[in-house]
Amino acid sequence: MHSDPIDILLVEDNPGDVRLTKEAFKEGRIDNTIHVARNGVDALSFLYQRDGYEDAPRPDLILLDLNLPRKNGEEVLEELKDDPTLRRIPTVVLTSSEAEEDVVRSYEKYANAYLTKPIDPDEFIEIVRSFESFWLSVVNLPPAEEQ
Repeated sequence: MHSDPIDILLVEDNPGDVRLTKEAFKEGRIDNTIHVARNGVDALSFLYQRDGYEDAPRPDLILLDLNLPRKNGEEVLEELKDDPTLRRIPTVVLTSSEAEEDVVRSYEKYANAYLTKPIDPDEFIEIVRSFESFWLSVVNLPPAEEQ
């Protein structure tokens, strides 16, 4: 069982979806801190602890929207999974796209899971809950690599 609070990096530019995700995690059972990056460039700065994110924690989990300004989610995923120190962080693609090629491409770039955003907030909270109990309670996450 995961007892320490976990750090979640939410990469999402839609303020409504950010609010909904925070809400959903707040109602969940696992103590967590959600850090928000509003575009792909900020997400990578957070992960690499640069450009104002020097004190950013290493996230235990990344929730990544595909449709992002400045650098899209696919590019972020690619860069993330190309980096030996970052590729271990479980990354879940969250998107409103149900296009099969987006799903396939995300898995080809080593996304750990792919969730299509439901429009209904209650349904979304439900998904986050089941997701939370799976990723954060059942699955053993890899330890951070020793520096």
